[in-house]
Amino acid sequence: MHSLIRSDSGAEDYRDPEVSPEGAATTTQPLPAERRQAHEELVAEWNHRLEGASAEDIIAWAHTHVPGPIAVTMSMQDTVLAELTEGALDNAELVFLDTGFHFPETLETRDKVAERYRLPLRNITPVYSRAEQDRVYGPRLYARNPTACCRMRKVEPLARMLDPFEAWITGVRRADSALRANTPVLEVDRTGRLKINPLVDWTDDDVDNYIADHDLIINPLTRQGYPSIGCATCTLPVAEGEDPRAGRWAGTSKTECGLHT
Repeated sequence: MHSLIRSDSGAEDYRDPEVSPEGAATTTQPLPAERRQAHEELVAEWNHRLEGASAEDIIAWAHTHVPGPIAVTMSMQDTVLAELTEGALDNAELVFLDTGFHFPETLETRDKVAERYRLPLRNITPVYSRAEQDRVYGPRLYARNPTACCRMRKVEPLARMLDPFEAWITGVRRADSALRANTPVLEVDRTGRLKINPLVDWTDDDVDNYIADHDLIINPLTRQGYPSIGCATCTLPVAEGEDPRAGRWAGTSKTECGLHT
């Protein structure tokens, strides 16, 4: 029986947002113990050796050392990872989490990436559309319980998507926030998959210079006061000199969606 909560008006009952939609996995299947151990051995041997290596060298390392398919996670805030992995990985897919709440500019960036690059682009969606989520959990869940909204629209879809992959590549940078300041180049996630962070020591200037040098597709919002771009409902522009992630979940204590925590 579903857990229900009473709406503010008392007119309707909505499902408890801690109860995820039925009919879909909410976690990633763990890899076999021997694959986890192999990844842990790679991390132990190579993390310090790859510290300070170029992003290109880290991607080349992944091509050599990861025998299975690799997911390249794309926020479409920028298109650096698509450029780095195009032609360098033949066992990779670009992955975009389409939450249903993105800015139009972010979706346009995704579509341009699909046109420019040969690597396949997988568009991942939640179980419920925006309208279905409103009907089941009540309107504006992103405002009432942003952690639950992120879980159902980002964390769980990514968890389901990762099942066939051996490893995943992220755009996480230490400069993003204090919580990310100690991110390693390589790590093993809770499911035993290898998590590779080739941009980990890049500065904002490094990103901007790479974009300019390679004439990359840009998300126009990055030139309009949005240095960190999430869902349109939960992202505000920030003032010059402010923490780049200050506009994410502004007005709340939330700083991460849960994908990298």
